[in-house]
Parts: sequence; structure tokens; C-alpha cells
Amino acid sequence: MNRIRSYLPWGAKNVVRIVRLEGIINSESRRGGKGFNFQKVEKHLGKAFDTKKIKPKAVCLEINSRGGSAVQSNLIYQRIRALSKENDVPVMTFAEDTAASGGYWLAMAGDEIFVDPNSIIGNIGALHGGFGMEETIKKLGLEWRLITAGENKFRMDPFKPQKKEDVAFIQNILDQIHSNFINLVKERRPKIDVNHKTVFTGDIFTGGDAVSIGLADGICSDMKALCVERFGKDVKLERCEPPKGFWSKMQDFGSEARIELSMNEALEELAVKQQGL
Repeated sequence: MNRIRSYLPWGAKNVVRIVRLEGIINSESRRGGKGFNFQKVEKHLGKAFDTKKIKPKAVCLEINSRGGSAVQSNLIYQRIRALSKENDVPVMTFAEDTAASGGYWLAMAGDEIFVDPNSIIGNIGALHGGFGMEETIKKLGLEWRLITAGENKFRMDPFKPQKKEDVAFIQNILDQIHSNFINLVKERRPKIDVNHKTVFTGDIFTGGDAVSIGLADGICSDMKALCVERFGKDVKLERCEPPKGFWSKMQDFGSEARIELSMNEALEELAVKQQGL
């Protein structure tokens, strides 16, 4: 069960809640891993927008993500917007190192987006990738055996030459996802420079350029200072996050000491990049 780590004195009323969204956006996130999905963040999003005892002045999203699943990005985005509307609580996004691709999709859940001058923002596009191994399997003397019911059950077979019709099929899917992404940007960022040559081509931008294009609203490297400016010196920050159990803490320790964990994370990122945002 999620808990709220609070820095609040009893009876405090001027509250801003913080939700951190960090890592790859996966449909399946390992317990204790750095990635996340809708199921993993759903409960502490609910905690952040809970108004039963105290109505927060705002919910702040801390985002540090290079993207991942288009579906999971949209599920999280939709839940944040629904909770914001239902509870009449504004949302502020703070992008750290990266809010790109699916990470930027999440950033748009904020009514305002703030970035560090060195943040990487944008990457509005969709992709699918994989290896072609038809020659490799021949050299290894292996035979790939696959039986399907339905001629299109398995497209983009890595052990056979790429088919033009398969490429066209995947391209059509990516174009639809890309179009959905673009439409959401135009809806949520009405001041964006739609005539910018590369804003919708998958390019990335630094924080300053993102502000000038309209992908973000302002430069801010100190969330607490902005909250004090907005809501007064007595504002208290309440960080909503899932508890860290024994195995999660052990994994955090292991990631410092074992090089194979870094390799696993690299392979996981490669797998995410094969299809998604």
C-alpha cells in the first residue's frame, strides 16, 4: 500500500503534493525496478489528488523519462487530467534531465511545464525497431520453424527478409500514434509554434529552446522556490511515493555494485525502443 512521506506539521493547510515519474514507461515494470507504468503509479496519483482532509494548492509532477509505451503514457496522462478536473487541483510539471517522447506526453498532463535550461524536451514521434538475422541464422546452421494460423499473425519475422507490405503495415501504425501525439500537443500547448520546421519530426530540444518554441512555459531549476513564490512562504511540500521494501532497497544497493544490472537496464531500454514512444 502506498504511503505519503510528509514534511507537514499537524494542521498545515497550504500544501503542494509531489509525484515523481522516473524511468522507462513499460507495460510491465519489474518490482523495485526504475521503470513504471499505470498500475505502478495509480495509487499514489490518487493520494496526491486526495482532498478529503486537505485540498492541495497544486500537484507537481517531477518527470525524468525518455519515454516507452504509448499506451501506458496515455493511461497515466488521462488519469492525471481526470483527477485534476474532478478535484479542481491544478498540475505543474517540472522536467529534470529528460522529458522526451512518452516522457513529454506525461509532461503535458501539467497545466504548466517548467524545465531546466539543460533539460532534453520533445522527441515527438513514434518508432519500431529490431534486428534482421536471416543471414546470421544461416551461418549458425539453424532452422527457424514457425507455424501460424493467419497469414499476418507474425509480421516482421527477424529470421526472414523484410517484406514491403509488413513495413507499410507498421508504418501505418506508427503514423497513427504520431498523429495522436501531435494532436495532443496542439491541444495542450496552444501557443506552440506549429510552423517550426522540426518540432513534430521527433527532434529534441534543450530547455531554453523548448520555451521559445512553446513546448514549455518557463525555466525553473528550483521547484520549492517557485512554490513559495506562488503559494506563500508557509507552503509545505508533501511527497507522494510508494514505500520502498526490503527487495527494492537491495536492488538499489545492487545497482551500485553489480555491472550486470546496468547491462540488463540497457537491454530493457533497447527492447522498449523497438516499439513505442
